[in-house]
Amino acid sequence: MLENRRILLIVAGGIAAVKVPDLIRRLRERGAHVRCILTNGGAQFVTPLTLAALSGDKCYQDLFDLKDESEMGHIRLSREADIILVAPATADIMAKMVAGMADDLATTALLATDKPVMIAPSMNVMMWTHPATQSNLQILKTREVKVVGPSAGDLACGEVGNGRMAEVPEIIAALTRFFQKNDGRGPLTGYKALVTSGPTLEPIDPVRYIANRSSGKQGHAVATALAELGASVTLVSGPTHEADPDGVAVIHVETARQMMKACSEALPAAIVVCAAAVADWSVEGAGQKLKKGDKTPALKFTENPDILATLSQPGPGRPGLVVGFAAETENLIENAKLKRAKKNCDWVVANDVSTGSGAFGGDSNTVHLVTADGVESWPTLRKRAVAERLAERIAAYVQRHL
Repeated sequence: MLENRRILLIVAGGIAAVKVPDLIRRLRERGAHVRCILTNGGAQFVTPLTLAALSGDKCYQDLFDLKDESEMGHIRLSREADIILVAPATADIMAKMVAGMADDLATTALLATDKPVMIAPSMNVMMWTHPATQSNLQILKTREVKVVGPSAGDLACGEVGNGRMAEVPEIIAALTRFFQKNDGRGPLTGYKALVTSGPTLEPIDPVRYIANRSSGKQGHAVATALAELGASVTLVSGPTHEADPDGVAVIHVETARQMMKACSEALPAAIVVCAAAVADWSVEGAGQKLKKGDKTPALKFTENPDILATLSQPGPGRPGLVVGFAAETENLIENAKLKRAKKNCDWVVANDVSTGSGAFGGDSNTVHLVTADGVESWPTLRKRAVAERLAERIAAYVQRHL
């Protein structure tokens, strides 16, 4: 998918710029044409000669280079590309993109382009989590800027957390998925997928509720990964702090019964992935707030609808592939196999959510894929990578069986 694609690569001033030479090399191995713009900050980490030698083209730096302006021009430079990739994308250049600034060649090209833009953020964890940066990120997403990464881990500053630029294979995979989807050639193009995500909240009274620790990160990542492979995705989500994924129809619910209703109305679908942590029981709630008294109030529980089992029922209209998730604290594989048989779903993704696993609310997951053919144990991966691997497996299954 990258053969003969024209990529304008903007290299901003971050330590992750040292990964750029390898990125250029891998892109060219796949047949892409790469042209580079190097900012003054980026030039502190990598030389224009290096980028020119690896890309096989001139490395552009100066907005007011009259020779370049007469031969190329910043407008032509930005518009002759199929996509503009900013890697690394620093907090500074993201802020300038939001503000529409054009004080150097890189920002001028970004402002003058009519082509898709993808950024690979890289910065200190405090800079990444700062409200200003997160606000800028959301604004860029509303402008359809594609985002790959960042990932969590050790940072060059010595701190640990989100802010590492996505690795080269991740960036190449994101570019590949973009062009597949843009060309209508993704392996899941023409297929409809339904994904559930997050927790459900079951009210006790108008103030209190029963819930669980699900963050929705894994389910949202699955919805994103399926959409990037071309699927038309509906995401039914319980309350989370996760942003709605780009290119996905999102239905927000609170209770298990609301989620069941939304899923039923979203059918038919070829693919269903039930990643939500649905509460097994609801409470016969009180109309008013329960007051503290001499006696502890007794809660009466009612069993909630079993969404996974309902969607897996044999018969006309059953989705071609139903995938459930099993969040367990003991006997992980055994319980996942039992769940697959009991619910009549095709696959179960099992993960350990016991104390200390870091699965609930964390950015990484260690899963086991349970199918009719056996059990695949995957290494610990970022949830985004888990979702991408699962989506690729789903696409392969769909191509063979649906």
